[in-house]
Amino acid sequence: MPRYKLTIEYAGTRYSGWQIQPNARTVQGELERALRTVAARGRLETYGSGRTDAGVHALAQIAHVDVASPLPTDTLVVRTNAALPHDINVLAAERVPPRFHARHSAVARSYLYQIARRRTAFAKPFVWWIREPLDVDRMRDGASRLVGLADFRGFTDADPDEQSTKVLIDAITIAPAGDLLLIRVVGSHFLWRMVRRLVGVLAHVGRGELDPGAVLTHAAADTGLAARLTAPASGLFLERVFYDPPPPAWPLVPAGFGVATDSLRPGTADRHDG
Repeated sequence: MPRYKLTIEYAGTRYSGWQIQPNARTVQGELERALRTVAARGRLETYGSGRTDAGVHALAQIAHVDVASPLPTDTLVVRTNAALPHDINVLAAERVPPRFHARHSAVARSYLYQIARRRTAFAKPFVWWIREPLDVDRMRDGASRLVGLADFRGFTDADPDEQSTKVLIDAITIAPAGDLLLIRVVGSHFLWRMVRRLVGVLAHVGRGELDPGAVLTHAAADTGLAARLTAPASGLFLERVFYDPPPPAWPLVPAGFGVATDSLRPGTADRHDG
């Protein structure tokens, strides 16, 4: 049975996350419904590279699906998109070997978080507006303490007795982009709510309310601070999923239609090259 790798973008605002849940509208549920229409099959399963929470977006979520009848990839994309709601879009499809697995074959992932530095009438679903000035140098100092292999039990609600809370962070990049402050986090994998709590703590550092040197302490211990500072889902995007080691750097640019690079006026921003 042919296996297809799908690259999908979506605005997560209207969905209860990626993963199928009973009595909830999810991205995976909508995708499988559309694929069943295309494949004329009552039953099929998709497997994603990872879960995104309610309200979180994706620029390039990866999923795989086995389809009984081979289809040209262009046909699969066009027909699936025709059956999907407007805020979910399949960007590409490719045939892959049966051993390929969207989640288990991945070696790294990157998330992008967008902080708005002014009030906006247009981009609210895709940013977190912070009123106070943020000291970017302090934030970068705090972020540097988190790079490497560390225990992030303080940045998640996952039970450390049930799963390891150690995560390898490859890089954290923080850069202004007009009225936005962009934060990219690259790592082997991420724990539930980890990136949003990491961003919330770094924003706390940027406001001058936490010493940069204390960031790792709050990551490694459940002090309760990170949970209280969890950043909103609206600003978070699953940016890229890597099946080969990620490059050392690539352009950091805003995400989402309606978010321009030099301001938050309506417009179409250039997005990542993945």
